[in-house]
This record gives sequence, structure tokens and C-alpha cells, in this order.
Amino acid sequence: MLNLLSTQHSHQFDEGNPLAQKKILIATIFTGVMMVAEIFGGIVFNSMALLADGWHMSSHMVALGLAYVAYRAARHYANDERFCFGTWKIEILAGYSSAILLIVVAAMMCYSSIERLFNPVQIHYNEAILIAILGLIVNLICAWLLHDNHHHSHDHHDHHNHDHHSHHHEHDLNQKAAFLHVIADATTSVLAIIALFAAKYFGWNFLDAVLGIVGAILVSKWAWGLIKQTSKTLLDAEMKEPVVEEIQEVITELNPTIQITDLHVWKVGKGKFSSILALDTQDHSLTPEIVKRALSVHEEIVHASVEINFR
Repeated sequence: MLNLLSTQHSHQFDEGNPLAQKKILIATIFTGVMMVAEIFGGIVFNSMALLADGWHMSSHMVALGLAYVAYRAARHYANDERFCFGTWKIEILAGYSSAILLIVVAAMMCYSSIERLFNPVQIHYNEAILIAILGLIVNLICAWLLHDNHHHSHDHHDHHNHDHHSHHHEHDLNQKAAFLHVIADATTSVLAIIALFAAKYFGWNFLDAVLGIVGAILVSKWAWGLIKQTSKTLLDAEMKEPVVEEIQEVITELNPTIQITDLHVWKVGKGKFSSILALDTQDHSLTPEIVKRALSVHEEIVHASVEINFR
């Protein structure tokens, strides 16, 4: 049995997002200032919702700082040869860590709110409402800064009279993690404002704690979604991605008798994949270079190792 093996490597990996890095730094500073104001205000004016929002915001400042450090590290080590597929997963790891932090914060919010539900205190409504509104404004500014337009790349290639269409909807998961922290904080700010108005004008003091619990549930839900996304990338669970089917289609178009005996695909950047492919064929004219040329119609495949075994 004759065996041919060839590896193709392209250094088209993500090397950080300078614009997102700058935006996250600004958002971190804004969040830190507002965090101090909300925690101080919550303690002085006895608002559980406001205090919960302040502590929640403190966790977000840590998370935003983590996202910023991840961007800096990814760019710093971009040319380090130890990272054979680039440093993009540093950002994914930061996103995953932020999601874990969100879960912890949600648990703390829930515990504190339940405690306040059974031990209500007098709230200074006007002052607490003012600080909560300021917090919401800061959150909305940060959310606008960190909003990802969700880049859509549509690649249209022609190969052997066939159209290949790949539609990849890629998000910066590190930036998304930071964005979710800000949105979660904005949500708790809105709930705090609603609770404070309801308590002031209708005497519904219990709503302050109840909406704290509702906020904790919402934050948990968002965090879980982010954990699933980031952990999938960290664990290389990519074999259900459209690119796998695209590779199979390319091989079939080359020669329907070719058998794929081994196929591994994993993500190495936003919309960038690496692949190991082993083929079994009777066609002795087939070479790894021919296969890689055929695969090149899909620009998202930036690294390919092709092994051909002749029967």
C-alpha cells in the first residue's frame, strides 16, 4: 500500500481585536466608577436592588478587565511559536471564565435578595432611584460600545461548475462575554428602578427583593448559553459545523469512489478551521496537492493535512 502525506499551513489566525480591546478598556473605567457609586448608594440608602446591582457591576468590572487582558495577551503572544494555531483561544478562555463568573454573581444576587425578602429595611427611594438611573445610563453607554455587529461572511466560489456557498455567522466570544456582562447589569438596573418606583408609590417593598431574584435567573440563563458556546470551542467540538459537510462534498466532487477514512476538524480562529483528512482510493493520479487545491475554495480552512492511501 502506497501512502502520500502532505500538510498545508496558512498563518491566517486571529491576532486579537484592537478596536474591541480599546472599547473594553473604556467600558471597564466607566463600570468601575459607577460600581463605587452604586455600592455606596445601596449601603447608605438601604436598597437591596441597588446594592445587588452595585456588587453585580463589580463582577462585571472584573470580567471586562479579564476580557481586556485576554486581548492584550493574544496580541502579545501572536508570534510565539509555542502557539501552533495562534492565540485566539486565549480570548475564548476569557469568555468562558467570564461566564462562570456570571453564574457566581447570579447565585450571590439570588441569596442576597432572598435574605432581604425575609428581612426588609427602610429604603431612601429618591436617592436610590437617581443612582439606579445613572447606573442604567452607564450600562447603556457600555453596551453601545461593546455591541458586536455579528460579522457575516459570505464566500461564493466556483469549482468544476458548482457553486460553493459558505455562510458563517461569527461572533467575537470574548467581546460577547463582556457585552453580556453589561447587558446583564443593565437588566438589573432596570429591575432595580422598577422595584424602587413600585415600593415608593404603591408600598410594594417586597418587589425590591423579588426582582433581584428575577434578575439572577436571567443572568444565569445568559451565562449558561455563553458557557455552552465557549466550552464547545475549547473542547474542539466542531464536527457538526457546516465546514465538515463542505469538506465531504469537495471529496465527492473530486471522485465519488474516494473513501474518507479519517476526518478531524477544529476551530483555530473566528471562522477559521484546521483539518486532518485521510483518504482511501484506487485513483493513483490523486495527490494531496490536488485535494488541497480543491479544499481551497473554502477560505475558512486555513490549515490542512491530507493523507492518501492507495488500495
